Amino acid sequence: MLKFTCCDAVQQFSTSGQAQVLRGIRRGYERECLRVDAAGKLATSPHPVALGSKLTHPWITTDYAEALLEFITPPSQDPAFPLSFLRDIHRFSVQQLHGEYLWAGSMPCVLGSDRDIPIADYGSSNAARFKTVYREGLGLRYGRKMQTIAGAHYNWSLPDDFWLALKDCCAADGNQQEFVSERYFGLIRNFLRFGWLIPYLFGASPAICESFLQGRKSDLLELVPGTLYGPYATSLRMSDLGYQNRAQAKLNVSFNSLAEYTHDLETAIRTPDPFYEEIGVRDGAHWKQLNANLLQIENEFYAGIRPKRIGKGGERPARALQKYGVEYIEVRLFDLNPFIDIGIAPEQGTFADVLLLMCLFRDSPPITSREQSENDENKSRVVNRGRQPDLQLLAHNREQPFRPLAHELFDDMQPFAEMLDAAHGGQRYSTTMQGLRSRIDHPDSTPSAQVLAGAQEQGGFFNYAMQLSRQHHQQLLAQPLDAASSAKFLASVQASLLEQQRLEATEQGPFEDFVARYYD
Repeated sequence: MLKFTCCDAVQQFSTSGQAQVLRGIRRGYERECLRVDAAGKLATSPHPVALGSKLTHPWITTDYAEALLEFITPPSQDPAFPLSFLRDIHRFSVQQLHGEYLWAGSMPCVLGSDRDIPIADYGSSNAARFKTVYREGLGLRYGRKMQTIAGAHYNWSLPDDFWLALKDCCAADGNQQEFVSERYFGLIRNFLRFGWLIPYLFGASPAICESFLQGRKSDLLELVPGTLYGPYATSLRMSDLGYQNRAQAKLNVSFNSLAEYTHDLETAIRTPDPFYEEIGVRDGAHWKQLNANLLQIENEFYAGIRPKRIGKGGERPARALQKYGVEYIEVRLFDLNPFIDIGIAPEQGTFADVLLLMCLFRDSPPITSREQSENDENKSRVVNRGRQPDLQLLAHNREQPFRPLAHELFDDMQPFAEMLDAAHGGQRYSTTMQGLRSRIDHPDSTPSAQVLAGAQEQGGFFNYAMQLSRQHHQQLLAQPLDAASSAKFLASVQASLLEQQRLEATEQGPFEDFVARYYD
């Protein structure tokens, strides 16, 4: 039976009057996408000036490689706004991509050697150099091809009114900030337990171009020449082939409390690693990485979900969390949906809302090292062979069939779909959950299965992804922005370019002093 940290709270927030507080949930998206040329090869051109400064533009930047665009939506209480705004960013951006396309999939196009993948260059200011050196360090540590993988992140926070009502309902003592952070960390722990549902339902990277491995051996099979795949894989992006690699295996970051989490990250950015020391930090005046420690900065730690806080004085992420508590969470498990021109389907956010609420209200004891191994193993099984008919997952150290476990989680989530329907009116949440639930018993209806079918039909992953990329490009070009929206984006481009110029004209001081202040 599902246990809640405060049973009365579920009942209280399920009434239509009290559920209205959930209308204050704020959501936002970050969508990464790789620029490719007309032949489908990685674009080697610089970030288009017509898109503004990737250092200072609020909505259009790059993530790791120079060709890896990142589109960011402002947070909103309107569930429809983030995807609507994201579509506007795409409609504006494709008009500036002359002869180039946005790659439809999470796993990249045909790649050459690592040295042929340009790292993002943000300019000459110290802040810009810091970002570039960090990415150069990532390339040395994990390989530059890792910097061409794209995904979608979902940013989510609950309103102050909700937290006040929940604290009152649970008769919780203590500081409000501490209460909020404690409950967000409980949510995160449950997400680590049950987040494997996301790659099963939405994973869309079961195949890769053979060039991604660059000669490295794997257990993948050949679908057609040039394409490797996992017969039952859902999200190779989240497997050991992607950012979930063994390079960070020695890290032990606890999510059992904010204090433990920030302490572990602080320790990691200050603990030397022999391999990274051998690489070296500087070669004369040239910086190869920011430091030779387990992590260069906190964000190098790759997790499927993160607690976040925007610092008030430019603090590092861990320090900002320590001082001000958790502000929102970032869900990082979503592959790009290659069938949709903006890479994200509406049901992804709808499902995430329900799952996150269930994780928040459900009992969430500390995660032991044994349970952490179990959680990691479950996610590994789902991303590598989630559609396998006889798949088993671990539950309390026992093998259990996947499908009953998944159905049980949908049962547990149903009250929260109804809670959100009561808040917003209608049946959108319940109807969406019912449709997604059918994918449990019909794995061929999952995006990963559909991608494999399309890749086989089109003669390989590259051909299929390139076909979809061209289709999306034409669809977006056929949806031009209205004059007011176009003027807004053009103004944002000019403002970002001027801001970068201002930063670069400001006295910088030695770069090593800038780096030292970051870690101080």
